[in-house]
Amino acid sequence: MNVFFEESGDFKVGTVLSQAGEAYQVEMPSGKRTKVKTRDVLLQFEKPDPATLLEQAKAIAADVDLEFLWEVAGDEEFGFAELGAEYFGHAPLPAEAAGLVLALHGSPIYFYKKGRGRYKGAPEQSLRAALAGIEKKKQQAIVQASYVEELKAGRLPDALQPLVQQLLFKPDKNSIEYKALDTAATELQTTQPRLMLATKGIASAKELHMGRFLFEHFPRGAGFPQVEAGGVPLPAAPADLPLAKVAAFSIDDVTTTEIDDAFSVETLDDGTVRVGIHIAAPGLGIRPDDAIDKIARARMSTVYMPGDKITMLPDEVVNAFTLAEGKDCPALSLYAVLDPSTWTVLSTTTRAERVPMKSNLRHNDLDELVNEETLASGEGEYPHKTELGLLWQWALQLEAGRMKKREAFGLKPEQANRVDFNFYVEDDVVTIVRRKRGAPLDKIVAELMIFANSTWGKLLHDSGVPGIYRSQGPGAGGWNAKIQVRMVTHAAPHQGLGVDQYAWSTSPLRRYTDLVNQWQIIACAEHGVTAPLVAPFKPRDATLFSIVSAFDAAYAAYNEFQQNMERYWCLRWLGQEGAKQVDAVVLKDEVLRLVDIPLVIRLPGMQEVARGAQVRMDIVRWDEVDLSLEARLLEVAAPTPEAAAELDMEDEEAEVAGAEAAAEGAEAEGSVTVTDPETQTDVPAAPV
Repeated sequence: MNVFFEESGDFKVGTVLSQAGEAYQVEMPSGKRTKVKTRDVLLQFEKPDPATLLEQAKAIAADVDLEFLWEVAGDEEFGFAELGAEYFGHAPLPAEAAGLVLALHGSPIYFYKKGRGRYKGAPEQSLRAALAGIEKKKQQAIVQASYVEELKAGRLPDALQPLVQQLLFKPDKNSIEYKALDTAATELQTTQPRLMLATKGIASAKELHMGRFLFEHFPRGAGFPQVEAGGVPLPAAPADLPLAKVAAFSIDDVTTTEIDDAFSVETLDDGTVRVGIHIAAPGLGIRPDDAIDKIARARMSTVYMPGDKITMLPDEVVNAFTLAEGKDCPALSLYAVLDPSTWTVLSTTTRAERVPMKSNLRHNDLDELVNEETLASGEGEYPHKTELGLLWQWALQLEAGRMKKREAFGLKPEQANRVDFNFYVEDDVVTIVRRKRGAPLDKIVAELMIFANSTWGKLLHDSGVPGIYRSQGPGAGGWNAKIQVRMVTHAAPHQGLGVDQYAWSTSPLRRYTDLVNQWQIIACAEHGVTAPLVAPFKPRDATLFSIVSAFDAAYAAYNEFQQNMERYWCLRWLGQEGAKQVDAVVLKDEVLRLVDIPLVIRLPGMQEVARGAQVRMDIVRWDEVDLSLEARLLEVAAPTPEAAAELDMEDEEAEVAGAEAAAEGAEAEGSVTVTDPETQTDVPAAPV
């Protein structure tokens, strides 16, 4: 006797060897033996043999008209043998009965299983919906296949064109568009971004990197609502601001448009010198929670990249408050009266006013004229020569004072021999210029900004008004732990800079923390002891904590993006210059930095070479999509004293603070500070 039975959801056949109670010992066509319970047996038959029956049953199941079978079945539950008699018009033969079971079991949208060999027809509404779904999937499969063929032929299907960024950066992996892109990329043995580039869905690798950043951080676009003309009101400073009796000047890169800071110098009748540090004052016009504030808070900072930027504030607002030459500009001024014999600070005063801007000086025009030698000798002619000479002397004293404070904190002196790089991009052509950190103009701006941030931080603290501070001190792990830089809402030392407190306040046009601090400082300057009652943010204000948290997240994301774009432009520079062989300096182990551009790479398997050694490399290939570079080591030269000094990073804390101080002295757009990817010992210059 042979049996047709169900086992683990599958249907099998075999020959009965013996029976013991409620179970058969069955030998299947493969020769395998198994125990089958009698309740699992659906058919008993003598002929044909088990293998033939199963083959015939599968053929019959394939020929069954499911639509007709469903109509025959009716609405009631049934056994397969009962339905077989109606369908075939006679008592079904063993092969027909088995084939019917296979057909019923293999058509779950037509028939619901109710038990061993028992089924029930699906309700008509459910059946029609299921069939429609199947047909839809068939049509989608046809469409998907057509998309795949178009993509493989180098054409982007029309339906995919508005979905390019969605497919690349946040895809619905169940959509036929994504499945088509994924299938085509797999069959072409490429990646989805590269396939999009090949089909012109993305115009260039630069647009790919930009698109990814904007999709995540500016999903509604990088533009602003219309300012004025029925849109967002343009903020304005109070009309009754007093006019300062100074002739102020700023010092910035040629690409700078958000001019935040300027200076003035006066020699008073008693021989003392009064230095004015004038900071653009959007805080006099923008108010917490107004329309412009909400825009700035959503962005938190200007985003910098070589050749471009996404400003924190609309151009109309920047133009209204930037310290532009030839205008009387709203400013928050910090005046310091100095004894020129010792350059000690005798007094400081803070007030809001209008400042006459005489000049916007540019590094590109002055860097060759203003250096340590010309400042010491008095040679050369350039604008504001006398004022710059006095500011230089004070900047040296400020730096010396900070270094003493650093030593009091137990830190080594800052390393001032690092190199910065400026990027300039025009018509997709990049120029990368080396600049030694600590040049006189940089140092003047940096030291006076640090002085202002520290002085105003103390003013906030002494007035009992909270602010946003940068604090740097040892982290967890004991005396040798890495120095941590963090943001807090109370005064705390910045050991790396060598100051007792450091509240970011000097870049309110491009950094939201500075705008917040400016509101707080204005309250202190205008209301004195009652400032805690009128300042926009009170002690332990939850909103202030949320601003710090949001700024940290945005600042980190923007910095990462700027570094990626700087790396992209470094690779573009290699192609632009036709670089085949390049010189590099060993930073650490297998990590090197090119001499001419700030491109840091890893050379796996490189022989052990002394830190600071200069090497010659053969460029094998680079990739602007994944921002990688492959090179071969050609030759190694001995370390030079200049390279060793430039790369001296034994004092990690000094480097972190040094980069932060240097960043205060320059607009971040177009500039980069070299970073060791292993130790992260340097802080990128953007967007400070």
